[in-house]
Amino acid sequence: MGITHETTFVLVPGAWLGAWSWHPVARVLREHGHRVLTVTAPGLSYGSSPVGLRLSDAVDHVVGEVVDRDLKDVVLVGHSWGGYPVTGAAHTLAGRVRRVVYYNAVVPERGVSMAEENEAYGSVIRESVAATSDGTVPLTLDAVRYGLMQGEPEELQELVFSLTLPMPGGYMTDALDVPPVTAAGLDASYVLGTDDTSLARPGAEFAARLGVEPSMVPGGHMALLNHPEGIAAALLKLL
Repeated sequence: MGITHETTFVLVPGAWLGAWSWHPVARVLREHGHRVLTVTAPGLSYGSSPVGLRLSDAVDHVVGEVVDRDLKDVVLVGHSWGGYPVTGAAHTLAGRVRRVVYYNAVVPERGVSMAEENEAYGSVIRESVAATSDGTVPLTLDAVRYGLMQGEPEELQELVFSLTLPMPGGYMTDALDVPPVTAAGLDASYVLGTDDTSLARPGAEFAARLGVEPSMVPGGHMALLNHPEGIAAALLKLL
């Protein structure tokens, strides 16, 4: 009897977020019998320092989490900014990756940083990096209320805001020197929330960079927290 490898979902969070943001979806995926690993990038857990971190550190961390566990048949999923480390890691992990999934995420273009995807967002990012002593980009409660979680209950907005941490500036000002994952022969999909208003560009534009049409799911940018069943169902359909 041959050796088989269990499919593992590796879930990478967006800016200001840790592995906790994927836990509701992870629970559903595990209930369906799948192995799940949720990842927190360096500098985005309490007690860790964001000082001096570069985008390459986030990429290397995702690679290390997969390699150290010798994971195979990986479905690598990035939310929002998480599209950056997922893309970088996928090129290194190509032999271990079954599919790359972008959920309400940036699909990076070669040489284009998060700060360069949207002029207005870029101004805020650069100003924050210059103004903070540790070179980070803090999140504001208003950004949660009127952007990331627009229309959600105030109690949920305030809870999520309280769990976020300032984003290492280098994560948003650095670019990747790799093409889209599809150029490396990897299968890729784009999952887009019907009510997402927080992306730097329309989700359909990001999906087009992969040459695919977005799969639509209910909810806004942070629906992974309060609509996890729908997000998990969309991921499972891709298997």
